Amino acid sequence: MGIVEEAHNVKVLGAGDGVIVLAHGFGTDQSVWKHLVPHLVEDLRVVLYDNMGAGTTNPEYFDFNRYATLEGYAYDLLAILEELQVDSCILVGHSVSAMIGAIASISRPDLFSKIIMISASPRYLNDVNYYGGFEQEDLDQLFDAMGANYKAWCSGFAPLAVGGDLESVAVQEFSRTLFNMRPDIALSVAQIIFQSDMRQFLSLVTVPCHILQSVKDLAVPVVVSEYLHQNLGGESIVEVMTSDGHLPQLSSPEIVIPVLLRHIRFDIKA
Repeated sequence: MGIVEEAHNVKVLGAGDGVIVLAHGFGTDQSVWKHLVPHLVEDLRVVLYDNMGAGTTNPEYFDFNRYATLEGYAYDLLAILEELQVDSCILVGHSVSAMIGAIASISRPDLFSKIIMISASPRYLNDVNYYGGFEQEDLDQLFDAMGANYKAWCSGFAPLAVGGDLESVAVQEFSRTLFNMRPDIALSVAQIIFQSDMRQFLSLVTVPCHILQSVKDLAVPVVVSEYLHQNLGGESIVEVMTSDGHLPQLSSPEIVIPVLLRHIRFDIKA
């Protein structure tokens, strides 16, 4: 196993011809895909990895300068694909990893046959003629709460992000992976994500994008999926799912897994 693979806890499962890469979002790790993986391993080689900063990675490897922008994570993704000698893959990117994949595809479109985006947003802050869902004051309060008492913040944020039942297994699971992050790293990552603005890059993304979105999501209003559809540079398609929450592949697998499998197996019709 190479240095990059080891640092990101890369796992390759299955023995199919095609390659699919599953990339998780903020506060989770590769375990967020546990409901999806069993449906893929018979037909595809499945690549799982953890973003640097996830609780499962070594915090000593987290370079605050490298990860001051989303490009740092995009370079990691490209390095993983290079080390595994992947020359083409389907990328399933959840939340921030959808944007990370989009950035990576701008420099290496040949590596991605399509990107499936789940709960993706190019900008979380509201702007003139743009509704991202948050005002700066909302984000400042969120960051202050994270800095003041990270464990208490995790306990409050997890059920809001996941949606549904406070006692659900999905809420407990997200609380666990969120709390596994080192608090200073979690705050830095959250600030970079929530303050990011990827809108100017969207027109440069030419690989086909499948945009999947919960009908109710604390972090990403439904209108954002339509904004992505209108502004991405290549073919795209939107499907709004009846799921609730920002981590629907974890909280509503019975709804989301069939939708994901359909988008993995079928391309956008010209």
